[in-house]
Amino acid sequence: MADEVILLGSWLSPFATRVKIALAEKEIEYESREEDLSNKSPVLLKMNPVNKQIPVLIHNGKPVCESLIIVQYMDEVWNHKSPLLPSDPYQRAHARFWVDYIDKKVYSLGKLLFTSTGAALELAKNDLLGCFKLLEGELGDKPYYGGETFGFVDVALIPFYTFFYSFEQFGNFSVVTECPKLVAWAHRCMEKECVSNTLLDQHKVYDFMLERKKKLEAQ
Repeated sequence: MADEVILLGSWLSPFATRVKIALAEKEIEYESREEDLSNKSPVLLKMNPVNKQIPVLIHNGKPVCESLIIVQYMDEVWNHKSPLLPSDPYQRAHARFWVDYIDKKVYSLGKLLFTSTGAALELAKNDLLGCFKLLEGELGDKPYYGGETFGFVDVALIPFYTFFYSFEQFGNFSVVTECPKLVAWAHRCMEKECVSNTLLDQHKVYDFMLERKKKLEAQ
């Protein structure tokens, strides 16, 4: 009997995008259900009653919540195809450290860039660039964060590439000028179908974010 796999997500969420990329990389068939986060479905509230957030992976009726936990769960269950975490315990711990850093820094700093003005905007920009430069340093000259193959850290970070153009426009800087190796890594990831077929167009995302910013400022 085939596995029943359902993903509760939202089109703009980088966290749901992580799961979509991992599902595509492992060639797992699934049903994608779009959630209206202003009117959450009974299924979402039932499957994630604690945080009431997306993404939620429902595997044969059982929910798994939080994007990084979902990706690790998938890597254990579907371990025969495209392993994402290293087999070595130290390398696994190292990868988990960096995805934790990404989770704590990139989204929150990007959100500050979107919502701030004046001196606070300049501070948010510098903090985000500092974060990107640290991540670029960790990448070094490797093709991917885990070495020669696309893996866990890449899955965690690449969804934010969708927002690079928005970051640049709101922060008035160039990511490729400041972090050329990071952008080259993103382009390398985009050569993979699991990424290029999943990520949203950066300019469409910017148009949406700009309209949203205008509405917030008008309130």
